[in-house]
Amino acid sequence: MNIVIAGVGEVVRYLAKMFSVENHNLTIIDDNETKLNALSEHYDLMTVYGSATSIEDLNKVNIKNADLFVAVTSHESNNLTSCALAHNLGAKTTLARVDSKEYILNKNKERFNDLGIKSLVYPELLTAQEIVKSLNNNWQRINMSFCNDSLLLLAVKLRDNTDVLNKEFKTGFMDHGKFRITAIKRSGDTFIPKGDDKLLSGDIVYLITTPEELEYTRIALGKENRPIRRVMIMGGSRIGINTAQLLPRDVSAKIIEINPERAEKIANLVPDNVMILNMDARDLESLKEEGIENTDAFVAVTGSSDTNILACLAAKRFGIVKTIAEIENNDYIPLALNLDIGTIVNKKLITASHIYQLTLDKSVLNVTCVPLSDAQVVEFEAVENSKVTKQKLRDLNIPSDVNFGGYVRNGKGYLCYGNTEIQVGDHVIVFCLATSIHAVEQLFHPKKSFFSK
Repeated sequence: MNIVIAGVGEVVRYLAKMFSVENHNLTIIDDNETKLNALSEHYDLMTVYGSATSIEDLNKVNIKNADLFVAVTSHESNNLTSCALAHNLGAKTTLARVDSKEYILNKNKERFNDLGIKSLVYPELLTAQEIVKSLNNNWQRINMSFCNDSLLLLAVKLRDNTDVLNKEFKTGFMDHGKFRITAIKRSGDTFIPKGDDKLLSGDIVYLITTPEELEYTRIALGKENRPIRRVMIMGGSRIGINTAQLLPRDVSAKIIEINPERAEKIANLVPDNVMILNMDARDLESLKEEGIENTDAFVAVTGSSDTNILACLAAKRFGIVKTIAEIENNDYIPLALNLDIGTIVNKKLITASHIYQLTLDKSVLNVTCVPLSDAQVVEFEAVENSKVTKQKLRDLNIPSDVNFGGYVRNGKGYLCYGNTEIQVGDHVIVFCLATSIHAVEQLFHPKKSFFSK
């Protein structure tokens, strides 16, 4: 697949990392030569110094043969213009990052299609959707669903109040058929558990379960599901506004915005269940006066990662169990995990994962980068004559950094075990570390690489 990307920001870095283990031909065009050189030093790609709004420069990247053109520069107008030009010059599919919610409304899709812009991505809305989803599943750090919610991938941090601790996997203690632990994150490293491994307090575990066993899983892991009725949002950013707009109407929210003009503007954009507070969220006495001690969840989405981390730590001091921080500085993510920030959202990673879906062959139904880990979750469909349908899973040559989590057959989800036999048509959820995805591809379709086009 020939992919051309306009821009050199963090979204592009995430995309370059995702594509680095596949057979795509990736070209980056931008007018920042220093950042282009830095990209080319770390990833297998081509760079072109130029402007994506220049017809001459687009021809330099062979735009007429591009299967996908992605414009994710910091300038919305440039993204829209370059996509329209790229389409006109022959690019098959185009995607533009935008800053306005009105652009992605269904009633406006046809207008952009007429311009040759096939897809639009609004990162702040995608991030807000993740935040609201996290509030709805507040005992989980991550919640991903597959095959119409037939299977769920969760990430949960373990505390001392659970019986699953200090039990070796080979004892069979985990073989209850209710959930399957696919990976463990400990001290910054993510690994697939083996027979001698055991769960420890402080571990973040990634597990596969079904909706029917969700309550059993919660209780087994010692988690409490507290309903969220009062939310405090620090930062009147686009993410904060979109989060407030997406909250259920029976949830009361307060947005803290330090800028008085911004606070006044926000007041006209949010529903009646949202109150705007023009104050400095760093003033702990003011927070107490505004009822932070009676708040169920605290969401920090200012433009500063360190401010968001510190604010969440302050919120935890007031007894708030659910905290969510937007952290765009990758160096701060391990720090936030060690400080026990409840949920971390990264706008750029969420955006990159969304764009990544456009590159998938229909035989690979879903690939998602797992937040907080160097891993991917892949949803495959087992096809006729594939190796995965010929033997039990224990007899397949599965790489050590790959774990088959579950499968969906006839709309019902099941967990994978060594004696599982995959059938043609099954949708299989695979947890992959490092770069083993190609080896797994061969199990599902040995004569073709799904990611090669």
